[in-house]
Amino acid sequence: MVKPARRVVLLFIVVLVIEYLVVPELVGASKDLNLLGEVSPLWLVTGVVLEGLSLFCYALLTKVLLPPGPKPSLSRLFRIDLSAAAVAHVIPAGTLGTAALGFRLFTNEGISANDAGVMMAAKGLGSTVVLNVLLWLSLVISIPLAGFRPIYGTVAIIGTLVLLGVAAVIVGVTRGTETASRILHTVGDKVPGLSGASLEHAIREASKTLSKLAKDKRVLFWSLTWASLNWLLDAASLWAFVAAFGRFVNPIELFAAYGIANVAGALPITPGGLGVVDSAAPLLLVGFGVTRSVATLGVIGWRLVNFWLPIPVGALSYVSLKVRPGQGKAAFRSAISGMMTMVGPARHQETAPDEQSQDPADPLEQPGVTTERLEDPPSRHLKELPPGDHLQELPAADREEAAE
Repeated sequence: MVKPARRVVLLFIVVLVIEYLVVPELVGASKDLNLLGEVSPLWLVTGVVLEGLSLFCYALLTKVLLPPGPKPSLSRLFRIDLSAAAVAHVIPAGTLGTAALGFRLFTNEGISANDAGVMMAAKGLGSTVVLNVLLWLSLVISIPLAGFRPIYGTVAIIGTLVLLGVAAVIVGVTRGTETASRILHTVGDKVPGLSGASLEHAIREASKTLSKLAKDKRVLFWSLTWASLNWLLDAASLWAFVAAFGRFVNPIELFAAYGIANVAGALPITPGGLGVVDSAAPLLLVGFGVTRSVATLGVIGWRLVNFWLPIPVGALSYVSLKVRPGQGKAAFRSAISGMMTMVGPARHQETAPDEQSQDPADPLEQPGVTTERLEDPPSRHLKELPPGDHLQELPAADREEAAE
């Protein structure tokens, strides 16, 4: 009863956000549809291209954080990241679903559980730190240009708390390995698609791997570069969509509005900040001098490629990882179904009874062990009988076979 109740609450929150934040913005934008006749196709195409480059930089960040040696191609890493992004944009608190799906896809590609866990943790935490640092820089620069605004103080407090939280996680992993591993073991058992034991092992190994990453200047340089470009190109895409309606915003002020909206949208209330980013960004842009109609239409266009487009593209990317050419529609539908059940409770419920029914004492019941391999010759079962009597205890056909 707890999970259905939680889903109802989350669904109710999503409905409220859409009703009171998204719908009013769409209604307001509908009054200014005449601006669509003046839109610049060149800037629209530029916005789409910049968004694609932003996502590609995230795949490059994934690649640089993997240890040296054989690794999946950049194309497959890109499609895995797109698949995870699709899940994050569909379910509330999509970070958990993204972690489950991404972890399974990375390990299916031959990446060890430890390397996949460390890479995903470093990517998520590092990207969050980079966004907050870039946001602080934009706020500091924008104050002399547009003046101080009360929301800046709130953002500074939130950013400080985020950075302190990240620092606590890093210290916990590198210096408090025992405590961190126990906590994450418990969390991992509750996340569909993850194993608490494997996650605990990954965290123990993570302290060693993170220490190596911190000492590798090349990895640090390229990690910061690709993480920064991921955010900057995404913000540039928003700038291009606003420019498509004839308003060229100061890039520093636009990034301040973009960063604040994304920090607010990171709260695990709606999928991918749906409703939160869509409403906060236009209001902040209006505060920087953009007309409400241009700000609303520009943000709507940007969110079409930033939020909505990655959903079907990510689903197709997942299918391309799972389905080979020529396998037909049945394999396509099976892949899509597997994508959703992998992050849902159905998969956990399906496997749980089998795990509980296993008897560790009986080797024949061990998962992955076949009875054919454990089949023993008749002589093993005759050892417990007194010498000379064991042939009489067998059927006639077996007596002849044993005598031979």
